[in-house]
Amino acid sequence: MSETEKGFRLMEPAAPELLVPDYGLWPWFVAAAVAIVIGIIVMVVVRKRKVEANPQLARNVAYAEASAALAAVTAENARNSAVQASLILRKYLSTAAGDPALFETHEEFISRHDALKPLKTEARAATERGFTRLAALKYAPEIPAANPTEVVTESRALLETLHHGFAA
Repeated sequence: MSETEKGFRLMEPAAPELLVPDYGLWPWFVAAAVAIVIGIIVMVVVRKRKVEANPQLARNVAYAEASAALAAVTAENARNSAVQASLILRKYLSTAAGDPALFETHEEFISRHDALKPLKTEARAATERGFTRLAALKYAPEIPAANPTEVVTESRALLETLHHGFAA
């Protein structure tokens, strides 16, 4: 054997770039796909908010739903028709006026000073009277002798007052 083979040879060290794993371009493709999905979600949310931003359209839709629901009320007594009509009117108010009346008791609703701010004064007074009448029918100790059809008719008149009572 020759002497050159017996000794140690000094070799060049490996380049540090070779020690780093090569991921290629797929992480960039994943990041781009995630960014596109997030962008689409943001666009959908913005467009949905623009559609809901029209309060008159929301009121008209809520009015149509409430009118149809009041027309479908069938109750054998005044208490049941008052319960159904009250729920329908409160749903209308929660949608049309953005009021939490749907989730409040009658006493909470009447005692709240900022209730129904978007309504004119006359409409607020009519609303207070109408809901007081409905509450009296709902919570009477005995089933009231009032005509269930009249309760629905009064509720329909209150719905009209509410719908046309918004301040411009």
